[in-house]
Amino acid sequence: QWLSDRKKRALQKKDVDIRRRIELIQDFEMPTVSTKIKVSRDGQYIMAVGTYKPRIRCFDTYQLSQKFERCLDSEVVTFEILSDDYSKIVFLQCGRFVEFHSQHGHYYRTRIPKFGRDFSYHYPSCDLYFVGASSEVYRLNLEQGRFLNSLQTDASESNACDINPVHFLFAMGTAEGRVECWDPRTRNRVGVLDCALSSVTADTEIEGLPSISALKFDGALNMAVGTSTGQVLLYDLRSSNPLIVKDHHYGLPIKSIQFHHQLDLIISADSRIIKMWNKDTGKIFTSMEPEYAINDVCLYPNSGMLMTANEAPKMNIYYIPVLGPAPKWCSFLDNLTEELEENPESTVYDDYKFVTRKDLENLGLAHLIGSSLLRAYMHGFFMDIRLYHKAKMMANPFAYEEYRREKIRQKIEETRAHRVQLKKLPKVNKELALKLIEEEGEEQQVTRKKKQKNLPSLLKDDRFKVMFENPDFQVDEQSEEFRLLNPLVSKISEKRKRKLKILEELEAQEQEEEEEPEGKASDAESSESSDDEKGWVEEVRKQRKLLRQEEKVKRQERLKEDRQTLLKPQFFEIKEGEEFRSFKDSAKKQKLMKKTLGDRLKLEEKLGTLNVSDTTVGSKQATFKLKKSEQQKRQQEAEKQHRQERKSLRRSASHLRSKRGRGRLFH
Repeated sequence: QWLSDRKKRALQKKDVDIRRRIELIQDFEMPTVSTKIKVSRDGQYIMAVGTYKPRIRCFDTYQLSQKFERCLDSEVVTFEILSDDYSKIVFLQCGRFVEFHSQHGHYYRTRIPKFGRDFSYHYPSCDLYFVGASSEVYRLNLEQGRFLNSLQTDASESNACDINPVHFLFAMGTAEGRVECWDPRTRNRVGVLDCALSSVTADTEIEGLPSISALKFDGALNMAVGTSTGQVLLYDLRSSNPLIVKDHHYGLPIKSIQFHHQLDLIISADSRIIKMWNKDTGKIFTSMEPEYAINDVCLYPNSGMLMTANEAPKMNIYYIPVLGPAPKWCSFLDNLTEELEENPESTVYDDYKFVTRKDLENLGLAHLIGSSLLRAYMHGFFMDIRLYHKAKMMANPFAYEEYRREKIRQKIEETRAHRVQLKKLPKVNKELALKLIEEEGEEQQVTRKKKQKNLPSLLKDDRFKVMFENPDFQVDEQSEEFRLLNPLVSKISEKRKRKLKILEELEAQEQEEEEEPEGKASDAESSESSDDEKGWVEEVRKQRKLLRQEEKVKRQERLKEDRQTLLKPQFFEIKEGEEFRSFKDSAKKQKLMKKTLGDRLKLEEKLGTLNVSDTTVGSKQATFKLKKSEQQKRQQEAEKQHRQERKSLRRSASHLRSKRGRGRLFH
């Protein structure tokens, strides 16, 4: 579905499987968007409306193709098939128009006073009931061909309506979150349900007033109501309280409600998800989340087929065998599903590469999340294989060379496998492998005597293969844990080491087949292995003594190194405006910082930098004297000297002026 039309055509020519793929109805799609989809009562015709341009398409299930297509003047809000086939259809359009179509095409067009949102057909009286952006319910009689007196309701606006198929009770859902029920015979209101109040439960979080967005009757007594906040309420008409409240948890208006009688399921859908749940318990049966927003859902009668109108050109068809059999016009689906269950096959995407979020971060493509280049799928994304190869080449340019070397190495190993194989010990954990070979030989002899089945060897088991190939799994026999846990193994391991040396010498001298060291252990070895607890305790003590001696030697070596090392002088940089006194000042500061606030305040009170006094209100008042840095002190001293010099200059100048004045008076 992600491929272009050109690529699809090219694949159809090449790939046989694609040519064999099933397209139930040919060109089952709209130019841009499909809004509503319905099935005729005889089950032969599927009708869908959509845009752009506004149109209706009728598909014949017997021919598995399109029957006809008619373009309309304005977009269709909803439509109803009045006859058993496609011969009588009514459309409610956006521009307040009601359009009637017959078998040949357009028949008649009229207009209602206010914009309509939904309508229902009352079969006994041939009345159409229109609800919309008005408090009135308009009635149009198709037998007389005229409007009748409208029903006056208490609602400001109405969104949905439905007529019960058994006793023909008319119900309408209002914008205030109520359902009003009317009797068409007397044209009187018989009851009101407050669904907005009932939809609020302990778990739900509602921001605004829930209005009614969908309505559907089931039998004589049951009715399902969908709200604009994503709740579905199931009512028994004899009670004002709902039997069950089901929340979709998306906060989106419920678009469609359908009943599946065979399994007692309710199929409710908002624009994001289709949920199937049990009407008695509320337990989820299954859910489907299409790629595009859902506009309408249609359940094909007495089958397990489901059709959806989406915000996309293609209209989806789902077949769920658990819900029921396939329709008679596509009965081959049952055989196909049985074959698929017997032979499950994994889907392979040749043109796309599946990557996780971690892979994208490694490739440096995490910024593409949310763009059209990545398509979200399960726990990762699908991206174009060409883009993936380019990004990988840029992220790791030598990856191809490494891959080539690895492939060459694998090919060489494959050719080596066909040669005459020698019984050789592995490169890693040779002693452990020798021990396992010895034990295996002993077990084989025991099983031969007792006639038991041989147990699988660790050396041949693929799960433990890496332990004898990867050097990271090498057993460190000099570690403290190994020496304390395996004290009795030490003597046996010495003998094995001798055997290993002999084997290595043989390998170096002769590159021929070698006899694997098998057979029973010696008497001394068996006696040591079956030693009592005293021997084990003595070995542990010896190992501990050896460990202590090794630690002493290490300490002495460290001391020698410390004595030999010469301490080099370290230089520290002092900030501008500060004088270095001693290291004691920094130590004092660190000690002060460790003390509590109370202790520091007491110290500062003693030094005279802090003054604490009681106020009239009863609280405490503290005044601080900030410590001045050396640079600030120098500046203050310079300012003082400057002021004194200026004062002395002023005095000398005034003294000179007074002398001159006296001299003039004397002359």
